Amino acid sequence: MDFSSKILENAVQEVALLPGIGKRTALRLVLHLLNEPPDRTTNLASALVDLKMKIKRCKKCHNISDQDICEICNDPRRDHSLICIVEDVRDVMAIESTQQYTGVYHVLGGKINPMEGVGPSDLTIDALIQKIISNKVNELIFALSSTMEGDTTNYYIYKQIKNTSIKVSTIARGIAVGDELEYADQISLGRSILHRVPFENSLKN
Repeated sequence: MDFSSKILENAVQEVALLPGIGKRTALRLVLHLLNEPPDRTTNLASALVDLKMKIKRCKKCHNISDQDICEICNDPRRDHSLICIVEDVRDVMAIESTQQYTGVYHVLGGKINPMEGVGPSDLTIDALIQKIISNKVNELIFALSSTMEGDTTNYYIYKQIKNTSIKVSTIARGIAVGDELEYADQISLGRSILHRVPFENSLKN
């Protein structure tokens, strides 16, 4: 692809580094921005800088936040004895959109995947265990995707806490095996939270 401008070429190359965007799509997006009023492009650039420089990870649940403690963890109306364990922030957004869950979250930051070199120490599992030890937790809900990696991660955490009195449940299999939570419709996801089942039951399947 020949470019008449080095500045244009650099912009296209940077946009093309985003997942799911090839060079042709990147060129189309860059040309669109080029034809927009200057303030639109400036606002976008400013928002992206703020995203990288100012956004934080909640010190309690590891969700993204503008403050040290996110709004969910700061909400006294939430049941802080009920923790839903998810892979990443997209899962928090998906579950919150159902308006069926009133507990808090713990974001692992991924799933155990030895093939990709991701082990327990690469996730926030230790922080979760410390949270359980230092706080009154009545129930954990496993809400990881129904994949081999998700099930492996669930089982690893379960082994760490199985000698405690904490109730451990998993979302009902209204979510198809192999599906990611972020792609589930709100009704199915909401029902899977409400009709969660004891985690031990899932081990028998």
